[in-house]
Amino acid sequence: MTATRNVTEDIVWLGGDDRSASIFEGMFPIPQGVSYNSYLIMDEKTILMDTVDASVESRFWDNLTGTLDGRTLDYLYIGHMEPDHGACLRRVIETYPCATVVASERALDMLYNFYGIRPEKTIAVKEGDTLCTGRHTLRFIAAVMVHWPEVMFAYDEYDGTLYSEDGFGTFGALGGRLFADECDFDAEYLDEARRYYANIVGKYGSNVQTVLQKASGLDIKRICPLHGPAWRKDLGHIIEKYDAWSSYRPEEKGVVIAYSSMYGNTEEAADLLAMKLRERGLKNLSVYNVTRTHPSYVVSDAFRYTNIVFASPTYNNAIHPTMTSVIEDMANMCVQGRRFSLIANGSWAPRAHKLMEDEIKARMKDMELVGEPFVIKSSMGPEQEKDLDALADAIMASL
Repeated sequence: MTATRNVTEDIVWLGGDDRSASIFEGMFPIPQGVSYNSYLIMDEKTILMDTVDASVESRFWDNLTGTLDGRTLDYLYIGHMEPDHGACLRRVIETYPCATVVASERALDMLYNFYGIRPEKTIAVKEGDTLCTGRHTLRFIAAVMVHWPEVMFAYDEYDGTLYSEDGFGTFGALGGRLFADECDFDAEYLDEARRYYANIVGKYGSNVQTVLQKASGLDIKRICPLHGPAWRKDLGHIIEKYDAWSSYRPEEKGVVIAYSSMYGNTEEAADLLAMKLRERGLKNLSVYNVTRTHPSYVVSDAFRYTNIVFASPTYNNAIHPTMTSVIEDMANMCVQGRRFSLIANGSWAPRAHKLMEDEIKARMKDMELVGEPFVIKSSMGPEQEKDLDALADAIMASL
């Protein structure tokens, strides 16, 4: 039985949702699941645009064979060799040995490295090459390190469809929806789209900017990513988000407070600061206990907001390890150009604030310290509230 949807009259979505896996790429929580998208162009010649993850292989296979309905597969396009999109490649190639595999030279090498496959019929494509299947003509666009080195977008000159591989993707299952306009995207997907981008593609902002420049000269009517909903309306909305994220510009004024706490005292200071900021009228505010929250959520909000507050106890004369992980992830994903403030705790030798400041300034570009670090010894005393008020005032002024 097939469970497909049409993107257009002759483009068919063949993907599936995975709600069973708890993590993605062995590290990122996906509480709302994830979709794996594949597309089949039914033209004079048929072409399959990527495959899917092993978790949805059986559904994909029913969709592929049911949609072909006895027709042969003429081309298999591999735009991205990552195994969550390539798990079915061997089966497709063995089932349709007459199909020509179309991919970049590097992707063909990866095909052998992953699966030991060297297809008899291949076309190695590069930037600007085209492939005609009848009405449709695909033009290939190199998208190096978005987010793997072999990635190649495909633009259909016939109907304006951009096959964007992992670009413009998001965590979250589709639940029967195919298009972003079939839901309130900002309410249901935007946070997960940002978290996906910030933690998977975030390091490669300059590469994304290069691809956006290339795409700006195309008449794009729809975007078909490999994860999450496709776009056929308001394309500028997601493109503008990608432009901001890949330029490391915050989307809006706001504060993310990330804290580690061993016995609740650092948490108390972080929560009190959050209350003071709310009292001063701040609406865009998120607070994370990083001993319980995966760093990917904090990194995502660091991409979103202008200000970050790091709060950590001193642990073994160093930063608490969970906060170290957050700072390291932010640095690895190239968080930059933000304002930051510090809260530190230490029962006998508080120095986490100095260590955090040194680490942040050494590893992240253009980071500006706002306010005096708020330092407590074991627990916050009543006489220190004026200092926390001063920090809250400084943060609000910096917005």
